[in-house]
Amino acid sequence: MNRTEFIIATAVILFAAFSLGWFAGWLVNRLTRVSRADIGELDRMAQALHDAEETRDQALVLLATRETEMENLLHQREAELRAAMDGLRDARAETESLRDWIERNHRR
Repeated sequence: MNRTEFIIATAVILFAAFSLGWFAGWLVNRLTRVSRADIGELDRMAQALHDAEETRDQALVLLATRETEMENLLHQREAELRAAMDGLRDARAETESLRDWIERNHRR
């Protein structure tokens, strides 16, 4: 094999390697390419996710508002209960003092 044949053989091998690499790249690109239907499905999924996040955010706001209302109502009921218990305690004390007064005056 002389110099010219060696150069030609090397050029053919390099061209074959280049062609094989290009074909492999094209094949990988072809197999991993996303179709328009897939892109449409991804768009629909993204929109559904966005809508779900908005709904979740609205639910969290509603929950926080409702929780605040419930806490205020609880504090109001606790204040009413304390007032009722204080009134009951005062009524019991007054009843007890009236019983004592009646017993003292009834003995005489």
